[in-house]
Amino acid sequence: MRSNATTVEEYLASLPEDRREAISAVRSLILERLPEGYEEEMRWGMICYEVPLAIQPDTYNGKPLMYAALASQKRHMAVYLSGVYADPVAREDFEQAYRATGRRMDMGKSCVRFRRLDDLPLKVIGEAVARYSVNDFVDLYHRGRRR
Repeated sequence: MRSNATTVEEYLASLPEDRREAISAVRSLILERLPEGYEEEMRWGMICYEVPLAIQPDTYNGKPLMYAALASQKRHMAVYLSGVYADPVAREDFEQAYRATGRRMDMGKSCVRFRRLDDLPLKVIGEAVARYSVNDFVDLYHRGRRR
């Protein structure tokens, strides 16, 4: 379910109340835990947290590197965590911490799907968001490109 919203406020206003509350709560957590230097933007129909092109202009698609994102899809909501996707150690740490909460994990390569806010272990999400400084994430990106 791709949104045509051009601002985060417009995106949030377009959501049904229950999803707006859940997405807003996760957004607050992300903004609280997000290391300095990332920017919040609307891109690809979702709220994205990205490395500005001024810091990393040479990307595979000419767009800012997405570090994290938040979206309301047709059947679920999702948090996208690029660090968990790009780093096998971070993924293992994330999966172990998630399982330890006893909550059911519904995860793709980088997306963690949830239907209600209570389904999401916020502490684990916050730790994943806080894991990489902008420079560390750019280094991780370059290491992945060399493979």
